[in-house]
Amino acid sequence: MKKILIAILFLLAFQLNYSQQTYTVNGESLELKTEIDGQIDLLWNVIDGQFRYFARTNNGTLTELKNTKDDNNNYQEEYKSTLRSLTNGMNTDKLKLTLYSLRNYIDAYNASVDSSYNSTSTVSSVQFRLGFSGGITNNPFVGNPDNIKTPMIGAELEIYEANVLPRHSGFLQARHAFESDDFKYSTSELSLGYRYRFINKEAFSIYGQVKLATVNFSNFTFLDENDMEVDSNETSFDIPFIFGVGSDIKVGNNSYITIIYGELFALLLDNQGNFSTDIAVGYKFNL
Repeated sequence: MKKILIAILFLLAFQLNYSQQTYTVNGESLELKTEIDGQIDLLWNVIDGQFRYFARTNNGTLTELKNTKDDNNNYQEEYKSTLRSLTNGMNTDKLKLTLYSLRNYIDAYNASVDSSYNSTSTVSSVQFRLGFSGGITNNPFVGNPDNIKTPMIGAELEIYEANVLPRHSGFLQARHAFESDDFKYSTSELSLGYRYRFINKEAFSIYGQVKLATVNFSNFTFLDENDMEVDSNETSFDIPFIFGVGSDIKVGNNSYITIIYGELFALLLDNQGNFSTDIAVGYKFNL
């Protein structure tokens, strides 16, 4: 598991640093990646935890694509007027300040004005959101007589429909619940699940979720018939239908604070006598 996590982190670091160049924009030195090269170029990077996007014209002028808020906390969508002026009024009604949406918009413009342009438009209709979280759990589906709560951490990749406020999404989740001095049980879990956002606003959403399939790698200590401590490892696959609720609160153009009550109850696993305590708080961002 450690080797897999290290490999994933290495690949992410490689991707983030690939083909970056340094540019000076309004006196600010920025490392940017070129996503599209054409009549209008699209450059971007994650800078101080924030996605920033830039359009570059043939004369080399870099213009940042912004979406600031006014005094009433409403988004002004300056990036739309900026791109309309650069593309001779090309429609921006459905344009969002995401890499997927900007890439397809600028790609379509380049193709319309240059017959020799090689389109890079993707046919994918999905987008991805990466999240990390931490919290506490009492492992509600495991025997825990004293209702001991232990720390847990998690990461997930959420898959959802592009270019709309998504109600439906799927997720792949990895999480680890630690053992404590009073509760000698820990588990690493991989799960596949589904979410439905029954309240779905631009600024926040509230959803129900269900874990459809899980794989757990568990370590625990128990007393044998001679009252001797025995350490044991176990791997289990379940189709448990574990239900939970959560909320995503938008804090940036492409980032969210998330609150998840992940394991309220399960259809095919028995609660072991304690009311579920399985709460995590985290951070998500659109890829």
